[in-house]
Amino acid sequence: MSALQPLIDNYLNHIASQRGLSPVTITNYQRNLAEFVTLLNENKIGCWTELDGQLVRLMVKTLHKKGLKARSIATKLSALRSFLDYLVQFDILSNNPAKGISAPKLDKPLPKNVSVDDMFQLLDIDEKDPLSIRDQCMMELMYSSGLRLSELVGINLQDIKLSAKEVMVTGKGSKQRLLPITDRAVATVKIWLKIRPEFCIKDEKALFVSKQKKRISARNVQARMEKWGLKQALPGHINPHKLRHSFATHMLESSGNLRAVQTLLGHADLATTQIYTHLDFQHLSKIYDQAHPRAKRKK
Repeated sequence: MSALQPLIDNYLNHIASQRGLSPVTITNYQRNLAEFVTLLNENKIGCWTELDGQLVRLMVKTLHKKGLKARSIATKLSALRSFLDYLVQFDILSNNPAKGISAPKLDKPLPKNVSVDDMFQLLDIDEKDPLSIRDQCMMELMYSSGLRLSELVGINLQDIKLSAKEVMVTGKGSKQRLLPITDRAVATVKIWLKIRPEFCIKDEKALFVSKQKKRISARNVQARMEKWGLKQALPGHINPHKLRHSFATHMLESSGNLRAVQTLLGHADLATTQIYTHLDFQHLSKIYDQAHPRAKRKK
């Protein structure tokens, strides 16, 4: 047995008795720490006091080279940090050499979007009650200009110019940007403005208000959009972020202009927008598979 193992056994007994963790969790800790023991043995390290930050980085790099996913490495590194904190607590180590060392960045899942046909289905609302009109207006405006949820609820009456078909929004870092809006969005805003006074006091600045006669909350918008997704029988959960992602995807598919989409979305870094190129490629790949004579699969 490795000379490194006894302190791990003490630690596992400690967290089992003091923190009441389940046997499954204890086993996971044991398995994750065993991986580091193997790596330390390979590097001829026989005592935990010999561990330093450089060696921790080397072990993380080795795990990455072995093909472990970023999430798995992050989990193992978390287990090591907890164990080393225990050694510091009991004066076996003077400091935790794993503190401040990061696992490889987790792969961000591609944002989910709504197809063009499903978007038309979502926005095709026939109901004429005031709340339905308001909700349709909010969704039209969000999809029209790719707004963030915070940008949508933050719009004031003075920010929207219907004659010019544009809206001024305040994004991250209080940065403002002027955006175009569609004719359909203009039409729904005009209808909403006619009934809006029923919902608010005379001096209310917010474009969108709730039944409480004040600016609508982000949570309220989320709940209303989720409701409409179900009511319009869309295949999947509907939320404000999905409408923004759909705007970006559909704009990129139609125009291919990544810089323009970056400006419309208010991304400071083009790399943030480039995630949509993956979606665009998936779209092109699907068309390719369907259209190319040599790509068509035999049924």
